[in-house]
Amino acid sequence: MDKMTSGWINGFVGMLIFSGSLPATRVAVSDFDPVFLTVARASIAALLGLAMLLVFREKRPAKTDLMSLFIVAMGVVVGFPLLTALALRHVTSAHSIVFIGLLPLSTAIFGVLRGGERPRPAFWIFSCLGSLCVVGFAVYQGIAASPAGDLLMLAAIIVCGLGYAEGAQLSRKLGGWQVISWALVLSLPLMLPLTLYVMPHDWGVIGQGAWLGLGYVSLFSMLIGFIFWYRGLAQGGIAAVGQLQLLQPFFGLVLAATLLHETVGWSMILVTVAVILCVAGAKRFAR
Repeated sequence: MDKMTSGWINGFVGMLIFSGSLPATRVAVSDFDPVFLTVARASIAALLGLAMLLVFREKRPAKTDLMSLFIVAMGVVVGFPLLTALALRHVTSAHSIVFIGLLPLSTAIFGVLRGGERPRPAFWIFSCLGSLCVVGFAVYQGIAASPAGDLLMLAAIIVCGLGYAEGAQLSRKLGGWQVISWALVLSLPLMLPLTLYVMPHDWGVIGQGAWLGLGYVSLFSMLIGFIFWYRGLAQGGIAAVGQLQLLQPFFGLVLAATLLHETVGWSMILVTVAVILCVAGAKRFAR
């Protein structure tokens, strides 16, 4: 199997795992405070990542890598989880999932700025078309209905795109699972004390669904998904493989409808299909 094919396969698996993040977060914030959910998921994943680093006796990253790891931590360990958890207090997971269609454009832009990639001009046309479909849907839904939720989701997309591109670039040197593990460990001295400080006073009111949501975002969204995703981006290219995120709303909407029984209208489906069609064109002109 060539490196490019392996990159797309790894990226697809990572995208599938991430598709369950927002529905799981939606369930978790029904009983958990968004801040607690953010720091708890990071702490759990960091302890698992630390154990992996110790078991495999990985070398410590160089001092020159610390700033990149800090950017990854602020983008995908703290920024995206916190902002999406806060946003899901205002909007449904089905509505927020469509904003994920903006992630490929955000990732590609930071892939150019931080990774030095240079996609062909036609790539940007398809990537922007997919993003315009998402923005148009948000306006059609009535963005003024919850400006706070939509602005939080937009902010989450920006910091996540930066964290994806930075982590993918560093993965070419350190390895995919090593990057997310070191980023988590770097954040642990802050995340663990905060977890203990903001933990719920009454654990008895926490439902089973919220516990399952916390478990999913801690194990899969915060750690396992990144092992595949960063490897895929590093192998196949940040801008190219990043377009797989255009498929994420489709899988996320299916999960929202089947697991959370949220309404998924025809407008959501049509926008998702339009966005998915853009990935073929973007993939063709990514290099």
